Amino acid sequence: MSVPLKEGIQMLSVQPDTKPKGCAGCNRKIKDRYLLKALDKYWHEDCLKCACCDCRLGEVGSTLYTKANLILCRRDYLRLFGVTGNCAACSKLIPAFEMVMRAKENVYHLDCFACQLCNQRFCVGDKFFLKNNMILCQTDYEEGLMKEGYSPQVR
Repeated sequence: MSVPLKEGIQMLSVQPDTKPKGCAGCNRKIKDRYLLKALDKYWHEDCLKCACCDCRLGEVGSTLYTKANLILCRRDYLRLFGVTGNCAACSKLIPAFEMVMRAKENVYHLDCFACQLCNQRFCVGDKFFLKNNMILCQTDYEEGLMKEGYSPQVR
């Protein structure tokens, strides 16, 4: 079983007085003004590409991933090898590359992150409460406390 490796990519300026380095991708000498260093090897900017989508890895970020003898961008690594979890609200699988919301140990699809009593969706900055592993809006949380004989403290 191969272990994934997250590796940094460095862009280096080629010094005119140094001997040209060989490219790990095409095996030709690098005579460009810049080269990339990744996986302890040197690369032309055009030669360090994702094995799946063929994007130039020096342009899409400063990291690359390797697994099963593949060099991959983050998106393709997650698509192929990312660990998926289940949504705490709908129990369906969440693809590893999908944006999620988290509340303690629970993970939710963005569309599922809503009050589980009134289905009110939350906007950025809205308060939500996690009670008995249920997401609640402030109104439903406070009504639940009133029914239990507690009054919420307003600050």
